[in-house]
Amino acid sequence: MRDAYRPPQPRSRLTRRGRLALFLGTLLAVGAVVLIPLLRGAEEPAPPRLLVIPEGWRAPQVYAAVDRELKLPAGSTKAAVATAGLDLPAEAKGNPEGYLFPATYPVTSKSTPAALLAHMVRTAHQKLATRAVADGGKAHGMTPYQTATLASVIQAEADRRGDMGKVARVVHNRLARSMPLQMDSTLNYALNRSTLDTTLADTRIDSPFNSYRRQGLPPTPIDSPGLEAMAAAVAPTPGDWLFFVTVKPGDTRFSATYAEHKKHVAEFNRIRARAGSPAGQGAAADR
Repeated sequence: MRDAYRPPQPRSRLTRRGRLALFLGTLLAVGAVVLIPLLRGAEEPAPPRLLVIPEGWRAPQVYAAVDRELKLPAGSTKAAVATAGLDLPAEAKGNPEGYLFPATYPVTSKSTPAALLAHMVRTAHQKLATRAVADGGKAHGMTPYQTATLASVIQAEADRRGDMGKVARVVHNRLARSMPLQMDSTLNYALNRSTLDTTLADTRIDSPFNSYRRQGLPPTPIDSPGLEAMAAAVAPTPGDWLFFVTVKPGDTRFSATYAEHKKHVAEFNRIRARAGSPAGQGAAADR
């Protein structure tokens, strides 16, 4: 038996609006397939690394830290100083010591030694130009470079932040009396070391940084001072002290007379002797 006749079913036809909707839906679907792999393949820029320069570091320590962070051969950053065009005061004679401001700096794959050093120097200028530091320096008759130099001595000598103002006062009092500063930190800088063990022979070395034999501030800063040391340099704590010695960590003794200072130095030496260390001379002590 033949199949029963069935009339052809009418085909559904899309309206113009329907065809447009279908076309756009297909296009978006294809675009999404292509776009997702592209987005997945795109690399987001890596977040910057952070380079920390602590207060009190000397320039060679900063150079070494930049070399390590940028994975460069040792000496690369030091060599870059000569061609970096750093905005240093004329008094610095091209030496950035004291102007590599201690702070946290961002480092990316595009960072260079010259760019990082320039950032540090700009930051130092900004801190020295704050109203309190700039006006205070002028009041004491100091140039910004002299302020940075004095602050670097304070940074090196103060055992605690709370002692910075007193250390600054000792320096100002000695300068006012044309007394040599007699700071062990300047000897350590001249001898490229960091120690509490200062001998009589050390105080006789021939160096412009020997503040036992030469009057006035050292010829350059001796480290990278922070803002608190700068503030102390221009606003020292009132007092008549001429001497100080850190008897033990956290215990710095300030004296107005040499007789009192000698007692503190003797206690410092007793404590050192019990620890098996040689006797020291004591900071800011007349010979």
